[in-house]
Amino acid sequence: MTATPYGTPETPHLTVRGEADLDVAPELAGIGITLTVRGRERRGALDDLTRRNASVLELIKSHGEAVERLETGSLTVAPELTRHGRSERVRTYHGTVRLTAELGDFAALGELVTRLADLELTRVDGPWWALRPDSPAYAGARRQAVHDAVQRARAYAEALGTSLAALIELSDTGTELPRPPAFAARGMEPAAFAGEAAPPPLDLEPQRQHLHAEVTARFTMQPPKL
Repeated sequence: MTATPYGTPETPHLTVRGEADLDVAPELAGIGITLTVRGRERRGALDDLTRRNASVLELIKSHGEAVERLETGSLTVAPELTRHGRSERVRTYHGTVRLTAELGDFAALGELVTRLADLELTRVDGPWWALRPDSPAYAGARRQAVHDAVQRARAYAEALGTSLAALIELSDTGTELPRPPAFAARGMEPAAFAGEAAPPPLDLEPQRQHLHAEVTARFTMQPPKL
């Protein structure tokens, strides 16, 4: 007999939900870097910003393959005005450059963050932790959710004194991960280390990532004897 969408006494249907919750180690760490300069002349502020940006890029790139992604978010140079009588005059110019870096080597992360935070007028935000888009952890969570659905279905069938016959539908409700916080969610302001030895690298403990996977499965059962 052909199975109907709602089942029949001869081919009863059973619909269950399978879930999985995993806590896994992160694979990537991201940081945000904001460079700030101030100058009386626009060109001077821009030149200073260009020089400091090149220096920071060189520092980050010196960590080689540990840095998997490096991007410039924005660059601004804007005047700060002050009033003199009825007119406004430029008091100073402010310049900023925002960078983001993503590292897969957490040992290099602590050393890089410390060296960046040691620079003048430099703000470091992060780290925020994440999995790679193709991380096997996603597949692992989905497999566990499917196994959970099958185990639940078997338990229900056994409670009715029967067994499963066939799978007729499996839908993926979704696999969720917490999103990284917005840029500048938390920061480490630069400290004054002028004339002192470089500070030791920060000991950063990676934040485990919570994965949730959920599926809905529909089965046919052998007709139970009620």
